[in-house]
Amino acid sequence: MRNRRLVVSAALVAAGIGLIPGMARAAGPVEPSGPGVAASAGAPGKAKASTAETFRSPADRTVVTSSPTAPRATAAAGNPGLAIGLETTAYSAHTVNLQTTVTSADAVLDVVIDWGDGATDKLAPSGSAVLNRTHTYAEVGTYTVTVTVKDWTNNVTAANVVKAVTAGTEFTAHAPTRLLDTRAGTGAAKAKVGARGVVALKVGGNAQIPADVAAVALNVTVTNATDAGHIAVQPGKDFIQPTTSNLNYAAGQTVPNLVIVPVVDGYVHLVNGGWASVDLIADVTGYFTHSAAAGYSPLTPVRAVDTREGLGAAKGQVPGYGTFGVEIADRRGVPKGATAVSLNLTVTNPQEAGHLTAYPSGQTAPSTSSVNFSAGQTVANSVIVPVGPDGRISIRNGSWKPADVVIDVVGYYSPDSRAALRPVSEPFRLIDTREEAWYRTAGPVPAREYLLLPLLGDSPGPVTGWVLNTTVTNTRGAGFLSVAPDPNTWTDYQKGLQVRPERPVSSSLNWTRGATVPNLVQTSGGKGDVIDFWNQGWEPVDVIVDCLGFYQTD
Repeated sequence: MRNRRLVVSAALVAAGIGLIPGMARAAGPVEPSGPGVAASAGAPGKAKASTAETFRSPADRTVVTSSPTAPRATAAAGNPGLAIGLETTAYSAHTVNLQTTVTSADAVLDVVIDWGDGATDKLAPSGSAVLNRTHTYAEVGTYTVTVTVKDWTNNVTAANVVKAVTAGTEFTAHAPTRLLDTRAGTGAAKAKVGARGVVALKVGGNAQIPADVAAVALNVTVTNATDAGHIAVQPGKDFIQPTTSNLNYAAGQTVPNLVIVPVVDGYVHLVNGGWASVDLIADVTGYFTHSAAAGYSPLTPVRAVDTREGLGAAKGQVPGYGTFGVEIADRRGVPKGATAVSLNLTVTNPQEAGHLTAYPSGQTAPSTSSVNFSAGQTVANSVIVPVGPDGRISIRNGSWKPADVVIDVVGYYSPDSRAALRPVSEPFRLIDTREEAWYRTAGPVPAREYLLLPLLGDSPGPVTGWVLNTTVTNTRGAGFLSVAPDPNTWTDYQKGLQVRPERPVSSSLNWTRGATVPNLVQTSGGKGDVIDFWNQGWEPVDVIVDCLGFYQTD
């Protein structure tokens, strides 16, 4: 078994969070033509936090003033080198660390830190000192921190200011809008993306998205593929060699997947990792900024709609180009006032190829797609849907023939939630069942069993929810995967005290024989940050899980 040395992602270190030993590894693309891992994937790796920034205000920016009652010459002579150097670093989603370097003659000082949100801290060093303090803000955002040092002996005061930006980002729902369609020349040239080709997609300042956007939620679709391959979506405009994949496709397939990706200098870029050209489509449904908006609350997945049973909608297939509404707010754990809902949207038994579109009620159906399908196919896709003013969403069948629809609710965004997103700029692999892990031998997940993924030991506080790109491969028959928090802690498993988790009824992704299928999953880790991946099929499958980010309340 692999050496269980401590491997901690840089993103989690910055947040004061350590993964269980051996968890974080560099990720590699999953190739559908022969699923494999890049050569670097076997070695432990690190993830980089994309949203943690450090700001400095050096000592030479200090403003020194003397008391009106004290001669300036006397004050200067008593403490001529009084100065303050400041540095802020985002510690977690809401918490910032401030390092104050005071240069002073030996004297009793009063130091006052004004955090910019009405809170203050007071310290009393004697002379020069390096002071470290952390502060947790109620709201994510940008703040001006002011530090004042008063030397009462010499009647002199020094002050300096520095900017502090929380690492957490909050969500703003956006009406589903197409940003990219290489078939039509929207957002890029009207041409297929060539083998190993790259498309730089402008996000900041586009479609009323703020220029300083930190991350974006995109439904990315690959179509018109003539060979197998994968698509990677990455931050920024400049090409970076992909270390992971977001979508996998085979010849002739149209495959969607939700992607949450950091935005750098207003851009993200999409990489065609295949050896043949493809068309790419990207629809935005929301974005994240360093300002108060809506935080995320994960839910234990609950089924909201199943047209096969008449659950949450009329019993029977949705007619071709038919639309039905779904009550979301004040139902199934989603409160009134939720601005968006995180769903797993599944189409099954479609009689013809087409697509489903999920959008807020009270609006005309947009020309975007949430999940694409062919006749007879069962396909699931994770979606984030803005909630209409009446607390409802709408689902439209974009096919000429009927289809069944299944919807599972997995979470929601609300101004009342404090959980802010910290995306990582370099996804890291948590588990690949094709390879040996520190806590299990290599091998597929057996039929009707679950793969447990322990993350943070028995301390669930630091992380409220996880953003995971989950892929199944080496499928030997049809089936579906369910993802849910485990009711046990890792210690329970180590001591043999665990209870068997209840089998979920929700689905996170569906597959057929020989398919490699990815889907984004947003889930909590439960009381002990242990997540279960249930193979609901009747044949073993391999499971690969990459971490794209996490939500924090502090």
